[in-house]
Amino acid sequence: MAAASTMITLKFSFLWSLLLSVSLLGVKSSHSHQNGGRRTIPPTCKRIECPTHDVIEVGDGYEIRRYNNNSTVWMSTSPIQDISLVEATRTGFRSLFDYIQGKNNYKQKIEMTAPVITEVSPSDGPFCKSSFVVSFFVPKLNQANPPPAKGLHVQRWNNMYVAARQFGGHVNDSNVAVEAAVLRASIEGTKWSGAIDKNQKAGHASVYTVAQYNDPFEYQNRVNEILFLFEMESERHAI
Repeated sequence: MAAASTMITLKFSFLWSLLLSVSLLGVKSSHSHQNGGRRTIPPTCKRIECPTHDVIEVGDGYEIRRYNNNSTVWMSTSPIQDISLVEATRTGFRSLFDYIQGKNNYKQKIEMTAPVITEVSPSDGPFCKSSFVVSFFVPKLNQANPPPAKGLHVQRWNNMYVAARQFGGHVNDSNVAVEAAVLRASIEGTKWSGAIDKNQKAGHASVYTVAQYNDPFEYQNRVNEILFLFEMESERHAI
C-alpha cells in the first residue's frame, strides 16, 4: 500500500509540473470553458481529500461558502516575489511536494490532497513583482499536529467565508485576472462585497486566491476557482 501511495504521489508531482510548464507556455486546452460560476464538484475530489464547506448562497456567477472551525488547515509557503503566478506556484509547489514526501521535522510522509491554492497580492505596476503564497491542504489525519518544516507555516481557516467562481481550462498568467474581475463584477452590490472590501483594506486577505484541482492530462471538465476570502464582522468578534 505504501509503495502504491508513493507511486500515485510521484505521478501527481510529474503531472503537476507538466501542467505548470504547459501554462507557462500559454497553451490552452481546446476544451477550455467557463461555466458562469455554477458549482461543479471537481473530479479530483472524488479520488483524493479536499476541504469541505457549507454553501451559504448561490448567485449569478458566484457562490458564497463557509469553511468551518479548524477543519480547513493549510501548509503554506512564505511570500514568493515573482512577476508570474505560474512560476510562483511552481516554486511553491516544489517546497510543498518535498514537505509531503517527508522533508519535515517529523520525517513524515503525507497523502496528496487538492486543491493547491495560490494567494495573489498584485504589484502596483505591470513590470513589478507581485507576492504569492502557495498552500497545500493538510489531510484531516494530520490537521491536529501538522509536521513543521523550515520555510513553511500553518494557516487555519476559522469560520472563513469565500466568494468563489469556477472556470475551466488551464490556469495561466492572463486568465486569472480576467476571472477575478468577473467575480468582482458578479458580487458588486451584494452584502458580500462590502465585507470583502473591508477585509482586504484591513490587510486580512489577499486580493484573490487561485485554486487548481485537476490532473494536467484532464482536458475535459477541468475545474479551477477564483476565491475572495473574508470574515464576517459579527463572527470575528464572537470568536
